[in-house]
Amino acid sequence: MNSQTGRALPVPALPVPAVSAPARPEGRTIVAVVVTVLAWASAFVGIRGVGVDFSPGALAMGRLLVGTLVLALLMAGRGWVRPNLREWTLLAVCGVGWFGVYNVALNAAEQHLDAGTTAMLVNIGPILIAVFAGLVLGEGFPRWLVAGIAVAFVGVVLIGVATRRAETDMLGVVLCVVAAFAYAGGVVAQKPVLRRLPPLQVTFTACAIGALCTLPWAGTLGSELGRASAGSIAGLVYLGAVPTALAFSTWAYALSRMDAGKLGVTTYLVPPLVIGLGWLLLDEVPPGLALVGGGVCLAGVALSRGRSRPRRPVPVPAEAGPAV
Repeated sequence: MNSQTGRALPVPALPVPAVSAPARPEGRTIVAVVVTVLAWASAFVGIRGVGVDFSPGALAMGRLLVGTLVLALLMAGRGWVRPNLREWTLLAVCGVGWFGVYNVALNAAEQHLDAGTTAMLVNIGPILIAVFAGLVLGEGFPRWLVAGIAVAFVGVVLIGVATRRAETDMLGVVLCVVAAFAYAGGVVAQKPVLRRLPPLQVTFTACAIGALCTLPWAGTLGSELGRASAGSIAGLVYLGAVPTALAFSTWAYALSRMDAGKLGVTTYLVPPLVIGLGWLLLDEVPPGLALVGGGVCLAGVALSRGRSRPRRPVPVPAEAGPAV
């Protein structure tokens, strides 16, 4: 209160703290996601093509050996961060599960199912990633992520209904589910390691571990290489260099900068891309309902990237001091 006029002085409001919105992925992270999705989509079509000459285990070994060699060349001249015991354990889980089991199961599944159906079934993986990441990594279950998963999964179901065949082999379906669990477990194991180790080193180490897991098929690979066509051998090299060495590296780069759950949802773009590539390269015309499902997948991915609007704090008036 002013002692001369007897009027109460205006009460100043405390400054309102600025609320910073969650950072969106930077341009390089977005490019890494795009490269990963496109390369992985091409892998489903490539596996189907070379599967004529290579059995599942031999194909996995050849692909992982090429990938390990390319990654080793990229690692040349770079520093090596020594993993601790916990990190070695997580790298082993990632290498055995995602690189070893996943590749063998995926290759075997495409011996029973077409590329598009395989891609759609394997893409229950992002749902498993989001659940595992929420439970194990403490990422929680943001409402936009849950809504995006639900919508995108509806799209995958629509594609599956549109492309299902009466003679679908249940063994292929089971193999796809095994691949999806291996994929999700590998991602969740990989995420904590990327907090300290460089993404390229993580990818190289996991790929090398995966290649070691396929050593039982070394003799089969040698004999099948002698009989395979030049096109199939070129396809095997492509699978090792691009969808493995390049795409797994860009994935690790993006994963080191994004939540596992949100990044996993972006792979819902893979099934519609596989259908498109199958249309162009394999002369398979997708049904209209499959195209609708692809659009729903895109909508789910966009929805998962939404953000809740932060509530603006209410200004708190300062308490009036004692009268003079």
